[in-house]
Amino acid sequence: MKQVLIRQGRAVVEETPLPPVEPGTIIVAVDHSCISAGTELSGIRSSGKPLWKRAAEKPEKVKQVLRMAMTEGLGKTRERVSGVLQASIPAGYSLAGTVFDVGDRIHDLDPGTRVACAGAQCAHHAEFVRVPRNLAVTIPDNVEYAAAASVALGAIALQGVRRADPSLGECFVVIGLGVLGQLTVQILKANGCRVIGTDLDPARIELAETLGLDACLRPDGEQGPERVYRLTDGFGADGVIITAASASDTIVSTAFRMCRKKGRVVLVGDVGLNLDRADFYSKELDFLISSSYGPGRYDGRYEEEGLDYPISHVRWTENRNMAEYLRLLAEGRVRVKPLISSVYPVEEASHAYESLKDGRSLMSLLRYQPQPQSMELRIPNPSAVKPKSGVLSVAVVGAGAFARSVHLPHLKKLSDRYSIQAVCSRSGHVAMDAAGQFGAGYATADYEQILKDPYVDAVLIATRHHLHAAMVLQALDAGKHVFVEKPLAMTRSNLETITGFYARNPEGPLLLTGFNRRFSPHMKVVRELTDKRTAPMLINYRMNAGYLPPDHWVHGDEGGGRNIGEACHIYDLFTYLTDAEVVEIHSAAINPSGPYGTRDNFVATVKFAEGSVATLTYTALGSADYPKERMEVYVDGKVLVMDDYRSITVHGSKSRGLKTRGPEKGQLEEVTVFADAILTGGPWPSPLWHQVQATEISFAVDALIAGSPRQLDDRRI
Repeated sequence: MKQVLIRQGRAVVEETPLPPVEPGTIIVAVDHSCISAGTELSGIRSSGKPLWKRAAEKPEKVKQVLRMAMTEGLGKTRERVSGVLQASIPAGYSLAGTVFDVGDRIHDLDPGTRVACAGAQCAHHAEFVRVPRNLAVTIPDNVEYAAAASVALGAIALQGVRRADPSLGECFVVIGLGVLGQLTVQILKANGCRVIGTDLDPARIELAETLGLDACLRPDGEQGPERVYRLTDGFGADGVIITAASASDTIVSTAFRMCRKKGRVVLVGDVGLNLDRADFYSKELDFLISSSYGPGRYDGRYEEEGLDYPISHVRWTENRNMAEYLRLLAEGRVRVKPLISSVYPVEEASHAYESLKDGRSLMSLLRYQPQPQSMELRIPNPSAVKPKSGVLSVAVVGAGAFARSVHLPHLKKLSDRYSIQAVCSRSGHVAMDAAGQFGAGYATADYEQILKDPYVDAVLIATRHHLHAAMVLQALDAGKHVFVEKPLAMTRSNLETITGFYARNPEGPLLLTGFNRRFSPHMKVVRELTDKRTAPMLINYRMNAGYLPPDHWVHGDEGGGRNIGEACHIYDLFTYLTDAEVVEIHSAAINPSGPYGTRDNFVATVKFAEGSVATLTYTALGSADYPKERMEVYVDGKVLVMDDYRSITVHGSKSRGLKTRGPEKGQLEEVTVFADAILTGGPWPSPLWHQVQATEISFAVDALIAGSPRQLDDRRI
């Protein structure tokens, strides 16, 4: 399908894979999509800026990169930054079309239903889009697709008016008569308000007058505040809505001075905010911010998971704002057709963007063919690297930041072992970018394409945690070898489906969970120095994991929490070093004040059958300036100290230990041994029972933290 992408300051149209439907979403065949002169043009300008200029504008990003270089090394940091700079950005956030397919949990929309959709994360300029239910509304019969395509802009303007809380007969000033300002004028008129408008462009003022503006403030006329007082019998405006975009602080200052006492100012646009206390203090003005489409915006539970807000508590959500805007269009109380400057076929998207750069046009539309010529689930990469014979053909599933900065560079580096056959991502343009950057054969957004591809020998799964177990089982059933990032599973029942597969198929494909620490050169040294020990070990491991905000995906249903999602690394490492079954687990957590959880701050102690005891201290309370990981092993009169995977120091022995230039956590080594085991038919790099035990320890610790102790499953595979 055709999709508009922003790349290095230009809008380009490329073929991308058709997105598959997911639970709680719909697939929409797009008829028209809307390009606004504000948000999207600023995105193009930003993407075209050189790196030094972007760095100067966002110094906090420079600090983040420097910290990454210190902890991860220059090579990995360079790969990650390069991937970000080369990435394409999907364009668009407002469209109208027809429902093409519906996912599970969608009961009120059917294929063929006309819908309008909003959201920069989904309502892109593309022939087909996948949209969560709460970001789509049905279109009234008498509203054309072209008008309905402005639904996001209409909802933004409507929310700004709601924040102003106008009442019949009040007088409002609208500063900035771009497309949002024009819609705001009409919505205020529909509320029975008198409206004064101002803009630097006289043509925009004249357009607003045709749409109901009662009075105007011309840039060459009387000063704004004085003119407003003259038009309001000396009282001042009841409120001002700012829909302009400018770095100037003068705009908000002028808005305050236009208001009567106890008036209100609502900021919808993007202006300078150096506030002068004298402008608003004596009048006791209210200054309000309007956040996009309304309540629900930027709340992943609402937008992505479909959790609606009860109407009795939140009357106007973003979805209900979108629907109300379309009703205003249907009743003729808001007219959008005069705001549409031009309509272009999607193939001419670059011309559509150019048409908005002169500042005279307000809004352009893209139109799409009723029957798209291309509905491909796979898009070949013309620059694919030709595979060598005798190597492992791998498909990478999940092309997020970690896969693009770690796994894909390693697979490309290991070209004597791997050929990257495909990249699969739920966002087709992301898969396209990764396929192009790393020479994969094709890109797809459909996992089924990977499973039924006879040329794929193995899959590398790097999706979010909650998808791992099901994807592993599907790949195993399809006869593919599997490398899956940790965790292997998030629930016992999911883990049992995998162990059940191997109980039925003991000679099945190879499975390796990405517990990379065991493959680190540093841990190889520790294993060699403790392999012939005469007594059990005491192992103390500290992970200064760092703070993640409560709404981070790792804490939610997709991540399973930091114990299951990350501490499992260390449980596997304990299993590797002892090579023994667990016989006893203890855990205690703290519940500190503030935004920290019990799964962020705990101690877990594991006793193994051969007598060793290993303790993990996992915390989010520490400083990012302190090294993340440290391990001490006490055994046979020796002390082995691992410092952040940069060094192994040995006390009580003549062994020299190990020191590396940067952190070596075993990510390259794990994909190396994965390929070698398959290509040579050698033993598994990590026995299945090791992988299962590490996962089960994480479940047991989670239960102990929650206060409901449970026993480990006594089965061993």
